[in-house]
Amino acid sequence: MFNNPLLISQQLLNMLGTRVFFYHRDRVPQNSAVLVVSNHRSFLDAPLLMATLDRSVRFACHHYMGQVPLMREFVTRLGCFPLDAPDHRQQGFFHQAIQLLQSQQAIGIFPEGTEPMVQHTDPHQVGNFQRGFAHLALRAPIQDLAILPVAIASQDETNNVAVPLKLLSWFDPSEPLFDQPGWHPMVIYQKVDVIVGRPMWVTPAQRESYQGKQAKTVVADLTQYCREEIDRLLH
Repeated sequence: MFNNPLLISQQLLNMLGTRVFFYHRDRVPQNSAVLVVSNHRSFLDAPLLMATLDRSVRFACHHYMGQVPLMREFVTRLGCFPLDAPDHRQQGFFHQAIQLLQSQQAIGIFPEGTEPMVQHTDPHQVGNFQRGFAHLALRAPIQDLAILPVAIASQDETNNVAVPLKLLSWFDPSEPLFDQPGWHPMVIYQKVDVIVGRPMWVTPAQRESYQGKQAKTVVADLTQYCREEIDRLLH
């Protein structure tokens, strides 16, 4: 059990008594590399998505999660890969993620970054998306690659606190959000909807456009599609 990310995810949700309702299962691509893109407010989001999609998903997680004892062991057992320090973050992310996608695995990305995890946010609000996942999708030399937007819509939850933010800044001083008073929130879902959006298959035309002045436009379009799809599902 302790080395099975899917089983760990299922057992964790059962232990916490989280009631999960899963919609549009038929939209989940089968037998292909998948880039799962989702909103993010809770440490439960990665195991929740794995349990509902019924497959191991290799999530990219914040650098500090690989530095804090116990947390590091937990995310590693889930199959997550913590991002490198800022100086090598982008290069390391692309290298590892492309290798995983080439072996037909699923990669999970939370494009809102750290902010909604650190600050209390509305369950049906989605923040701005960072564009790294769009660059990854367009760079990865994979013939059949689906980008799957998934909305996590909390219907009932408890809000607790985990650790002081200042403590996390000791492990990762590069994160400015940790350089403030207060505590890191810990959202635990009691009842939650997981809603799969319409997958987008990366086309040869999009990859051809990923160069020169056109590159910025195709990246922005792909990012906007995923954000708008998740926002639509949340409402």
